[in-house]
Amino acid sequence: MRYLVTGIAGFIGSHIAEALVERGHEVRGLDNFATGSRQNLEPFIEEIEFVEGDIRDLDTCRQVCQGVDYVIHQAALGSVPRSLRDPLTCHEVNATGTLHMLISARDAGVEAFVAASSSSVYGNTDTLPKHEGMKRRPLSPYAASKVAAENHLEIFASAYGLATVGLRYFNIFGPRQSPDGPYAAVIPRFIRQMRAGDTPTIFGDGEQSRDFTYVANAVRANLLAVERASQVAGTVINVGCGERISLNVLYRRIARQVGFDKGARQGDRRPGDVKHSLADITRACDLVGYSASIGLDEGLARTVEWFNGEWPDTSLAPPRRREHVTT
Repeated sequence: MRYLVTGIAGFIGSHIAEALVERGHEVRGLDNFATGSRQNLEPFIEEIEFVEGDIRDLDTCRQVCQGVDYVIHQAALGSVPRSLRDPLTCHEVNATGTLHMLISARDAGVEAFVAASSSSVYGNTDTLPKHEGMKRRPLSPYAASKVAAENHLEIFASAYGLATVGLRYFNIFGPRQSPDGPYAAVIPRFIRQMRAGDTPTIFGDGEQSRDFTYVANAVRANLLAVERASQVAGTVINVGCGERISLNVLYRRIARQVGFDKGARQGDRRPGDVKHSLADITRACDLVGYSASIGLDEGLARTVEWFNGEWPDTSLAPPRRREHVTT
């Protein structure tokens, strides 16, 4: 079977591709390196076909879908703060780019199309845990772009018979997640700053809580969704652990693992951030057989260990071999 992984040079996409290669599948990857790293491709670059291109270009999307059995669509422009600063680009990549991929997959006769969505579509609500039947209440252009992408997924299943599944990620973390830049995720940012002896900043009072999910769980969810896509076409599924933790407690757990003994700085609450997030993973379990096999503490230990061994080599140096098609 041949898989296409969009956003293959990204944090989650590279882990999915590596898992597919390890299972003996043929893999084609697409990325424009807007946020992904060439370094993430190094472990498996010799085992895949790679196309450098942008999902905002429909011709590129059509090209990469040819001869593909399954699409695992991870390409996106993440970050709530980034989307507030540049809502147009966010929409072009996450909504229009997903539409381009769906059109191309439909026309190429792809069997299944699994796409990354986000828990941010739920917005702020007192109801916890958050389940897929709840009304979506996006608070940012990023969340709105994911709602639009989900709508397209549902339409392509009902109107065109394409077996689509949307996966609502709940704060995925793990090795290869970048701590760099103003839009870095909280866990890699905390780890790098603590290892450097710098004091991290917690935005808001730190009592906001999240369902942090180790990346191997997200990889497993994607592979299960591909297998069951024809049976659950048009659905969205939460991908989380079903447990939540406040940023204050998270900070202390990371500090203990890193050996950091300073308290956090406090910054202003960031606009567009939800207060609490917790996944109900009942549907994921029932429909595709998903469970979170790696919990938060083990995931944090693995992530800290990776940073100790792999960081700070964060350059975007080219991989060992770059025999790929450039569009």
